[in-house]
Amino acid sequence: MSDFRFFRIHRSWEDWAGMLLGVLIVVSPWFPFSKPDVIDSERSTMILNTFVVGLMVFGLAQLEYVALQRWEEVGEVALGLWLIASPFIFGYSGDEMLRLWHVILGGIVVLLGALQLWQDWHLSDQELANHRQ
Repeated sequence: MSDFRFFRIHRSWEDWAGMLLGVLIVVSPWFPFSKPDVIDSERSTMILNTFVVGLMVFGLAQLEYVALQRWEEVGEVALGLWLIASPFIFGYSGDEMLRLWHVILGGIVVLLGALQLWQDWHLSDQELANHRQ
């Protein structure tokens, strides 16, 4: 039973992992495997979307590190789901590797946000405010 205790406490490495995921999302359009032959307007929309989502994931993870709130974790889950859906919404799903990376990175963001939300679900607002990493 003590193994489950590890997953019940919000730890600072989870916030650092969220920040790292945000950086990886921002740089993902420039990974060497993505297709450069996508039409420029589609590519610029995809880059803008990826940049904004990555910065928001990074920012929410930083906020969690500084001042823990439940809405930040809900926001991370929503951003992860948006990143998963983005290739199909913005029409760059033809770039199989970039679509795969966005689905993987978005899935990890969703799982991390859900884990953190589960860990903090039982804490009161006062306990969240006093929570130190």
